[in-house]
Amino acid sequence: MISVSSSGSFSKTIQALTKMKNGEPFKNLEPHGRRGVDALSRSTPRDTGETSDLWGYQTNYSNHKYSLSWFNTHNEDGVNVAVILQYGHGTKNGGWVEGEDYINPAIQPVMKAAIEDSWRQVRNA
Repeated sequence: MISVSSSGSFSKTIQALTKMKNGEPFKNLEPHGRRGVDALSRSTPRDTGETSDLWGYQTNYSNHKYSLSWFNTHNEDGVNVAVILQYGHGTKNGGWVEGEDYINPAIQPVMKAAIEDSWRQVRNA
């Protein structure tokens, strides 16, 4: 026969699990969103400055999942300018303008900090 006994309280465990269930470690994404917008704005190649000024972010909660995403709303002729600056584009006379990887280096440190912050909150829940 096997028997198990315990003593003490599970209140801290229950409190931590309740925080996790409510998604509290992930609710603090707003500051990371703002930092991402700042980093992307600073790193965006500037001609008129319009593309660099039109970065935004959105936090979302759906199906028990939190997400943080960044976007740019500068479009010309139905084309997102931030995307063609990143990947390159053809010109009207048949030429090609090479893209510049400015998004990844700017957003990587912000994403890393958001992950570390969320993980720290999970560990301390």
